[in-house]
Amino acid sequence: MSLQKQVMDKMKEAMKAKDTVALQALRAVKSAFLLAKTETGVQKELTEEQEVKIIQKQVKQRKDSAAVFLKQGREDLAEPELIEITVLEQFLPEALSEEKVEEIVKATITNLGASGMQDMGKVMGVVSKELAGQADGKTISTLVKKHLMS
Repeated sequence: MSLQKQVMDKMKEAMKAKDTVALQALRAVKSAFLLAKTETGVQKELTEEQEVKIIQKQVKQRKDSAAVFLKQGREDLAEPELIEITVLEQFLPEALSEEKVEEIVKATITNLGASGMQDMGKVMGVVSKELAGQADGKTISTLVKKHLMS
């Protein structure tokens, strides 16, 4: 079942349960899906990879907002953002542990023969594609830098 279909099913459940926070998050994702579909000017279906990226972007936006709210001492505003994150994360593939991501980064650096920071873009491209939806870019970037500098 496509992620779009799953989101629609969860929206119906949230409406029946009168869960406004979950409904708001799901509507935002649905809107992002529709926007992505019409962006190209052609009404084509999104690939699962594109759907995952859209949901990841929505999660990242909420994490950033929650961090800002918490920094400003506004727990009342951060709480709905954190709840929305948990609602959206159920549609993402299981996240890998940092150790597993580090193993993949090391293997990719070895396979590509990367030797310094000038190869960071090449390594990032390969690792990001391989781990799409399973690790965030910031974690990957930090680990790639760490191993290319050593």
